[in-house]
Parts: sequence; C-alpha cells; structure tokens
Amino acid sequence: MSRVAIAPFLIAKDEEGNFRITTRSTRFNTWGYPIVTSVMQPEAFKSAIAARNHAKLELGAEAGQFASK
Repeated sequence: MSRVAIAPFLIAKDEEGNFRITTRSTRFNTWGYPIVTSVMQPEAFKSAIAARNHAKLELGAEAGQFASK
C-alpha cells in the first residue's frame, strides 16, 4: 500500500454527465498506513475546467493538487 498522500481534489464525472469535485484529506495511523476521508461537494459543473476553476477560486486549490477519474 502506498504511503504517499493522494491529491486533495478529485474531479470525476457523475451518472448525469456533470463533473463533481471531491475534497480528500489523508492522515496516517500509528503503523503509517494512510486513512483517506472524502467529501463530495454539492456543486455540479458542465466541464472539468469549470470544476477546476471553482476549486481554485473557492476551495484554495493549487496546480498539482488535482486528480481526475
């Protein structure tokens, strides 16, 4: 299992074809294994670029902090 922290922002397409942002935080237990907590944001976007721009403006995201699915 990887002990590297994951990207804190996941942009994924939902069943309806909209893009959604999931914020993720990683912490490590006493054995060094990652525990990831994910929270999907309520906003839906028509494109991944719009979702990324929203994350940068409203959630404080920076380049390199995104993953896509």
